[in-house]
Amino acid sequence: MPRQIDLIRASKLPSNMMQFAAKGALSVPPDENIEILVYLAKHNKIFGDLARMTLAGWDEKSSLAAVSDPKTPREVLDYLISPENLRPKLLPALLENPSVDDGELAKFAISASRESIAAMLQSPRVRASAGILNTLRSNPYLKPEDAAAIAKLLNANQPEAPPKAVAEPVQRGVEKVTVTDSKPAAEIDQVESGAEGEASSEVEVPDEVLSAYMAEHAPEIAAEKDKPFQPVGGIVELLGSDYFPVSENKEMTEIAASTTEAVAGSSGPAAATAPAKPVARAAPQPGQRDNTVQKINRLDVKGRIQLAMKGNKEERSILIRDGTKVVALAVLDAPKLSDGEVEKFALQKNVLEAVLRQIPLKRRFMKNYIVVRNLVANPRTPLDLGLGLMKHLQTQDLKNVSANKEVSETVRKLALKMYKQKMDTANKK
Repeated sequence: MPRQIDLIRASKLPSNMMQFAAKGALSVPPDENIEILVYLAKHNKIFGDLARMTLAGWDEKSSLAAVSDPKTPREVLDYLISPENLRPKLLPALLENPSVDDGELAKFAISASRESIAAMLQSPRVRASAGILNTLRSNPYLKPEDAAAIAKLLNANQPEAPPKAVAEPVQRGVEKVTVTDSKPAAEIDQVESGAEGEASSEVEVPDEVLSAYMAEHAPEIAAEKDKPFQPVGGIVELLGSDYFPVSENKEMTEIAASTTEAVAGSSGPAAATAPAKPVARAAPQPGQRDNTVQKINRLDVKGRIQLAMKGNKEERSILIRDGTKVVALAVLDAPKLSDGEVEKFALQKNVLEAVLRQIPLKRRFMKNYIVVRNLVANPRTPLDLGLGLMKHLQTQDLKNVSANKEVSETVRKLALKMYKQKMDTANKK
């Protein structure tokens, strides 16, 4: 007799049984129940939300047994170790489970919370892994004493190894800076070139993190490997029509022209991502320096993914608009991505819908009220997402959204209804 999970994967269960499955109500062993819930949470658009809610409140004893067992399917372990799904009490067992890949632990380390950092520094496996420790050094929540402890562990693990550079030179006209492993994380910030001069530059992302992202998205990367950079909305909208004088930069003028023609010949949402005419990626003339868009334009999909995760603020602000989804989403995994950047991304109308859907899936971003407010106020945010986030808005912001004619009428009506309800409640007190 086939297992229920096999029937679900083959779409052979009726709708009412699928609903039972998403509630964890099927008469199957606990380990299979968790496997079913994770599968639905990741792959089923109808019952996925219900399955995620069920998993968030799943019996702790059964959950702990699953994450402690090396035989638990990889998909289940990867789901439970991801920052947006993690239950803190399960973390110690997940860290020591040999079936949890080092790449997943490295990805987790990038944005781990203060509590999770403390747990990781107590883990024998983490303390012995230079790759995971190096990733943990890039965590924005790391305290100086944690950075010092990590440096001490790295020196103890590799007493004979020469210092390893963790930062490469920044862009345009900024002197090369090399920082060694012996310095605490607080000292490895560098000057990033860009309009705001933010102290953030190319930061080493361990190979495990990049490899894990590349492996996870391998089919998409293979399908899009030769797709050139084309921002949503086109080059002209990205930089302004007078950004590149025609006489000085013929190549970028051709890119802008081809993009404009593609957009002009389309209609509806597809216009933003209409394919541009292929443009030869010529090498820069001797003595000339590439600007950021030219640099990005010369990269293939893998190169742009690497730059999205390692690059500076200016590069991220451009790559978040990449029409290739797998590149744009890589920006949201960048170790140096700041809350301020995400606030801007959440309000942008010229990004892929997939970017706006991905932001709420990261717990760190959803702790920022401005991100939530901007997503609701963004007319490009999918309707179901905007309506679901509206319950988190404060009274004044509900009033503002109800008067925002850029968002859909459905969003405005619900905002007005919720605003009136909150005002009535306040007046009764």
